[in-house]
Amino acid sequence: MYLIGGLGNPGKRYRDTRHNIGFRVINRWCESLDVPLRGRRFQSKNIRTRFLEQEIIILRPLTFMNHNGGPIKACADFYGLKAEDILIVHDDLDLPVGRIRIIKKGGAGGHKGVLSVIHHLGTDEFPRIKIGIGRPRYVEAIEEYVLSPFYRDEEGIMEKVIQMAVQACGLFVLNGVEAAMNQMNCRNLADKEVLD
Repeated sequence: MYLIGGLGNPGKRYRDTRHNIGFRVINRWCESLDVPLRGRRFQSKNIRTRFLEQEIIILRPLTFMNHNGGPIKACADFYGLKAEDILIVHDDLDLPVGRIRIIKKGGAGGHKGVLSVIHHLGTDEFPRIKIGIGRPRYVEAIEEYVLSPFYRDEEGIMEKVIQMAVQACGLFVLNGVEAAMNQMNCRNLADKEVLD
């Protein structure tokens, strides 16, 4: 069994912000699988389902970003999951728009949601899909930037990135983190240098 958790903030105010791209990936994957996020256990919206023959839990915390680790930990403990069986999907300022990067483990890189997951799990050895949101163009403060929608000219690219991240979730579940890294980390939708 695998747990795939997207990081973000609950509520309409935050729905289309850069910080909520993890939620958008989770929502899109659930739509493509035709399964609703309906459970409310673990302070989250979640669904236990199957992806092909593999059992998975897809989860979106109902806590704010700084506390996203609590629901992840509660779900992992309930199902007896190890850190390597937990995939976290989140935004990344240090990657440009159009890129995703899958990693096996690592620090928080200043991301408070990831820091919360590390704190609650007691380890940083869990796989992640980092989704590039780039840096501010117009000297916006970082906090304002991550809690704002994408620039208009980025929206089309981000739709493709969300689909790419959904594909990466499936690769992780079926073939493991290394296979997902090998297939996805080389792709760059911003420059249209997509390798098939």
